[in-house]
Amino acid sequence: MRLPCPVRRTQAIGPLPRRRAAWQVLALAALLAAPALPLQAQPTLRDGLGVDFVRIPAGEFRMGSDETPAALERAFPGLPAERLTERLAELADEAPVHRVRITRAFWLGRTEVTVGQFRRFLLASGHVPESVADGTGGYGFDARRAGAPVGAPEARGDAFAGRDPRWSWAEPGFAQGDDHPVVNVTFNDALAMARWLSKSEGRVYRLPTEAEWEYACRAGKATRFQGGDEARSLQGAAKLFEQTSAADWPRWQAQAQPWRDGWRFTAPVASFAVNAFGLHDMHGNVWEWVADRYDENYYARSPVDDPQGPDAGHLRVRRGGSWHSWPIYARCSYRNWNSEPTRYTLVGFRLLREADPAPR
Repeated sequence: MRLPCPVRRTQAIGPLPRRRAAWQVLALAALLAAPALPLQAQPTLRDGLGVDFVRIPAGEFRMGSDETPAALERAFPGLPAERLTERLAELADEAPVHRVRITRAFWLGRTEVTVGQFRRFLLASGHVPESVADGTGGYGFDARRAGAPVGAPEARGDAFAGRDPRWSWAEPGFAQGDDHPVVNVTFNDALAMARWLSKSEGRVYRLPTEAEWEYACRAGKATRFQGGDEARSLQGAAKLFEQTSAADWPRWQAQAQPWRDGWRFTAPVASFAVNAFGLHDMHGNVWEWVADRYDENYYARSPVDDPQGPDAGHLRVRRGGSWHSWPIYARCSYRNWNSEPTRYTLVGFRLLREADPAPR
């Protein structure tokens, strides 16, 4: 499995009539220059657990990336030599770039599900998280391993201790408030919360498909990130591996982004800038489970309308990068995967609520 590393839409407008009043011309020019919809005007709703959702309109986009490993190596210099060949070779699963049409609007969580929201779900539903139910626990941050020099007996590439019953969604080895994204949750835990909400509220809640997730992340952009192609565009827009985090990971110091955001591990949700759809943390903070099974060759046969992913497979996709990720792994197109029972200190989720059918 891949382990997380430390880490246009336009509306056609016909030709203007030959004669038009000056005020009409000026008004049309102002309309074309204005944003499609102010972010504060995006429709929102809140479910019974306090999860806020933003309405995402139907639309079309180009999914995936056809950038070559050489181009990415130039764009993200300094990747460790021992990782470069292996990691870049995996990026072939982002191709081919293909047309996708999302035919129905949907509601997507404005943020990742938080510790407090997940706790309320557990109390209301009686669900037992998989890490507790199977007795093996989750992963936890181990400062001794994180600071160990390369080659030391206690050194581990990911510097997390696990699985161990002492670690869980409530105790990942670092401090989290109720407003931080929940971690150490499996795909099955995320699915259980969606199913419970569907039953209790009479609406369809689920995980987004991979296509819905990337469409929402791009929010009308064709760039690597919500703010452009450069890693520096993520400053103030994403919780990634930066100078604050690097204090606990001296062996990865060279990969830390040059800014400092003040959060060693996860940050409270909505601490960073929204994208054009009004969504927070689509890059970084925690990886997000999506509904699709993983197949590295799926894009070559993906349907245009509302792709649902492969019909079979024991791996599930997760997207977006985490607080421990480098920018190359937080791109809109980057794909990662794990088995359904995986629980990790970098992995959480975001819920989708289906829009009510249009009245007939």
